[in-house]
Amino acid sequence: MDQEYERRLLRQINHQNLPEGQLAKSGYAACSPVSIKSGDRFIPTRAGSNWSINFHYANENCRSPSQNHRSKDSSADTGKDAVAYAALLRNELLGAGIETVPDPHTDDRRHAVLSQDTHSLFKYTVQSKRVPFDSGNEVSPYSLSPLSNKSHKLLRSPRKPARKISKIPFKVLDAPELQDDFYLNLVDWSAGNLLSVGLGACVYLWSACTSQVTRLCDLSVDGDSVTSVCWNERGSLVAVGTHKGFVQIWDAAASRKLTCLEGHSARVGALAWNGEQLSSGSRDRVILQRDIRTPPSAERRLQGHRQEVCGLKWSPDHQHLASGGNDNKLLVWNSSSLLPVQQYSDHLAAVKAIAWSPHQHGLLASGGGTADRCLRFWNTLTGQALQSTDTGSQVCNLAWSKHANELVSTHGYSQNQILVWKYPSLTQVAKLTGHSYRVLYLAVSPDGEAIVTGAGDETLRFWNVFSKTRCTKESKSVLNLFTRIR
Repeated sequence: MDQEYERRLLRQINHQNLPEGQLAKSGYAACSPVSIKSGDRFIPTRAGSNWSINFHYANENCRSPSQNHRSKDSSADTGKDAVAYAALLRNELLGAGIETVPDPHTDDRRHAVLSQDTHSLFKYTVQSKRVPFDSGNEVSPYSLSPLSNKSHKLLRSPRKPARKISKIPFKVLDAPELQDDFYLNLVDWSAGNLLSVGLGACVYLWSACTSQVTRLCDLSVDGDSVTSVCWNERGSLVAVGTHKGFVQIWDAAASRKLTCLEGHSARVGALAWNGEQLSSGSRDRVILQRDIRTPPSAERRLQGHRQEVCGLKWSPDHQHLASGGNDNKLLVWNSSSLLPVQQYSDHLAAVKAIAWSPHQHGLLASGGGTADRCLRFWNTLTGQALQSTDTGSQVCNLAWSKHANELVSTHGYSQNQILVWKYPSLTQVAKLTGHSYRVLYLAVSPDGEAIVTGAGDETLRFWNVFSKTRCTKESKSVLNLFTRIR
């Protein structure tokens, strides 16, 4: 051993064996970081700890990104049980006083946890006043359970039945000659429960009540083909856009063509009804708005897009029209002006997917093509851009649920999936796969429970994705009567 090091070690041992008075005289106490010996136990100080936050993030921080991703795809039952267990632990350890199990999909759950009163995990003070056993978190002296009253209420609180979305379609129909063209809109579902589908040069009607299929029209006689279909709100008339730029109005019940509207010089890929008015968007970059009760000369020409118009949707209050084009623009028009009142240019690809929220006035959702892949939300009352998310693939269609603040999106390159989103958290509720081509077409059933999707694989698939959360005792959809096709 080094002699110098040995001398320093002996000097330190001698100083520790000296009494406190001699230590003070020698000046050692002034240079020592510890002046008083306090025993061999280490008691950490927790005065500045926020146990509510630490407890909430403990599990999240220790999981890897892949585990977090898998946890988002876990079943609703597991998520509900995990939330209930976490609430029970907060009651017993932190005195949180939670009496009901929060919804695991609720957007404000994390904020609610952070906003709770903070408590120290260990308390060394004795309460001088005895609290009655039936109040707060106190345990009754006659109870055989170690849990507090709040926790008992938490465990007895009614739990909503777990929502399960089937991963397989409950019906599949063949759709030969269903075109694989991003800019067309060939599927629509009427209020009378009739599905209209444009297949090649023909339009077919499929009854969801009887499964009967009828051919409405055949444009091959005129050397034309179907490029878009759209039902009016009452479900009695269907508009058919053609490749030559015509718009035909058909009476579905009588299978009779009422009129044929001209005015476009190229194919009509987008249609939207607003009462008795019909808006049509074309590859000629023009939107024509016409009242079918008036002469064709009384039309409004809306010119704002520089490329093909591929998306049209009227707002639920019938005051604003949203249009999307291949020029990556999303325009909003009112019912009186010939110029767009708002223009959004954040998308990096064609905007075909457009949907107005039926729950929040002025909320508009849009999706971009392959080069963009984003869902974006807009407040059209203020012109403000809201949240957005990258879906990872081409967004082909959007539709809001009629009963809950959710929406469904269909996708193309490269995953060909169907996603159900919860708004405004933008968490994925479900991911459905089955189509082997781009899911270009989407329509919602009149009862708001089911959707139908169409793709270039020439199939129509029916899915139960939405639930009637507002009307749980209503009769089931007639679509549920069909046999599942696996």
